[in-house]
Amino acid sequence: MRAMVAAAVLGAGALAMAGPAMAATGAQTADQLAAQALAMQQAGDPGEAAPVAYDVSFPNAVHHEAQVTATFRGVPAGPLRVQMARSSPGRYAIHEFAKNVYAVSAKDGHGRPLALTRTDPYGWTVAGHDGTVVVTYTLFGDWGDGTYAQIDATHAHLNMPATFLWATGYDSKPIRVRFHAFDPKWRVATQLPAGKAEGTYWAPNFQYFMDSPTELSPFSLRQWPMTDATGKTYLIRLAVHHMGTEAEVDTYAAKTKRVIAQHYALFGRAPRYDYGTYTFIADYMPQIAGDGMEHRNSTIITQPRGLAEANYAQLNTLSHEFVHSWNVERLRPAELEPFDFTRANPTPSLWFAEGFTQYYGPLLIRRAGESSVDDFLRGLGGTLNGVVNGSGRRYGGPEEMSLRAPFVDAAKSIDRTNPNIFISYYPYGAVVALALDLQLRQRFPGVTLDSYMRHLWETRGDAEKPYTPADLERGLAEVTRDPAFAKGFFDRYVHASGLPDFAPLLAQAGLAMQPRAPGAAWAGFALKADEGGSGVAIAAPPAPSSPAYAAGLEEGDVLLSVGGMPANSAEDVMALLASHKPGDAVPVRYRQRGVERTATLRLAVDPAFTVVRGETVGAAVTPAQLAFRKAWLGN
Repeated sequence: MRAMVAAAVLGAGALAMAGPAMAATGAQTADQLAAQALAMQQAGDPGEAAPVAYDVSFPNAVHHEAQVTATFRGVPAGPLRVQMARSSPGRYAIHEFAKNVYAVSAKDGHGRPLALTRTDPYGWTVAGHDGTVVVTYTLFGDWGDGTYAQIDATHAHLNMPATFLWATGYDSKPIRVRFHAFDPKWRVATQLPAGKAEGTYWAPNFQYFMDSPTELSPFSLRQWPMTDATGKTYLIRLAVHHMGTEAEVDTYAAKTKRVIAQHYALFGRAPRYDYGTYTFIADYMPQIAGDGMEHRNSTIITQPRGLAEANYAQLNTLSHEFVHSWNVERLRPAELEPFDFTRANPTPSLWFAEGFTQYYGPLLIRRAGESSVDDFLRGLGGTLNGVVNGSGRRYGGPEEMSLRAPFVDAAKSIDRTNPNIFISYYPYGAVVALALDLQLRQRFPGVTLDSYMRHLWETRGDAEKPYTPADLERGLAEVTRDPAFAKGFFDRYVHASGLPDFAPLLAQAGLAMQPRAPGAAWAGFALKADEGGSGVAIAAPPAPSSPAYAAGLEEGDVLLSVGGMPANSAEDVMALLASHKPGDAVPVRYRQRGVERTATLRLAVDPAFTVVRGETVGAAVTPAQLAFRKAWLGN
């Protein structure tokens, strides 16, 4: 999708004269850049005669409804099909957005009613038109995240595929949209270029429009210029809808500046942000669901906690999503080109597109000094634990897990699935990235994962040439000048499910892998209070390698007694198990699906570990190890 969009944007009328980067050079203030960007945007406005035009109002916002009118001009003779999307950029599963659209009607260019037939669950056919079709509908939206829409008295949070009905045959046509704010204090935050008329915005084509989430609210705005190593300057905008103070936004903006400077340092060149701007659209309201969703020149970041309340933890999602403006928005899997809104869009490369991004999000925060080394290592240890000890690797490697995205990426099914056969491509890919980074630093002087990412950006991402898995392996061979190493790495850790021994790799930085609970007995289950009030229940499916699994215990089983003692609470059970040692046999009485049973738990050693600085556990750390750590993690 993105490569096709870029060509359309850069060829849009007067915008082509601004040059391919849409960037300023030399020292300019944020206000000057904003004025320049606005002039570029308005120059391409298709105006009232746009082939596709939307009008959006919110007369019933308190009940989460919007009224949308879609006008299609120049419709060829014959029926016109209009429909809602079934998927959304940045998501890899099916999302049936048509379920929230109702009261649909149609008329022609003279206002005469038209026959409208619902031909399937996702769309309608309109016949008998005069070359213009006007469709009006009501949209319900009350789920605020990166995928859906939320409308209430505080804001309208609109993901375009969840909001706008579209017509086939108009993919390359420019689009204009007019928003009517529910509250006069509402403003508009979007990557869509502004039109000449108040409240209007436009897109050069269907793909760009659908990739442009929009927030209407009384948000706080901070903006500043950012210049990359080539001298190109873009306007960075941070729009924050929240219930906190302006001082909190100032603090968040300062942190954001420091972090995204590390993103620029990693890749060297900024992406070619169309229309000269990149916008963070941040919604930190109590009714919001936590999420982050990347787009070409913007990102949606949602979190139900306020900035100070969360101690600015929202920075983690912001950092992750900003990496995406390079990795996945422009350095992009071939399978996502162009994005198909009628189906799921799978790719075997999510371990790279999402997983390597997951690795760099917290790493760049660390390099910016916005987290400590110990903070970073706590997160790294948790990620490593989940993959190294995860049972899902028995069933496939990173590519296999990537292809399961349509089943797990915010997709819901009624039937239960087996969680033990899957490891998310986010942490899995992050662990592959860690393995590659540390091996490159070990074997190839002057070559790091940063080098590999920069090489891929310069050879593919900057030119927006989609990649295949073979291209990623080829890029590694080029940056190392060692095709055998690249092939071996991909064969073992990408195409298959192997992992290296991380202890010696981490030791290069003076880091140690330590048992989480040395000498402690481990049963392998998590507990919660039984809803029936008769004991404690197993909260999640035990892993196949655990004593609980071997004993036949399953999620939902209610423990009645453990070691001959009543299981009155989770605390009681865990305290009793703590009095045992690995290898002990502990009798258990439990109720499973209405039937009382007994079993024996053969306790084991807890396989979980932590990653810590060697000096904190008494190890001697050499100057060379400290230098390695500094080069990797920053000061």
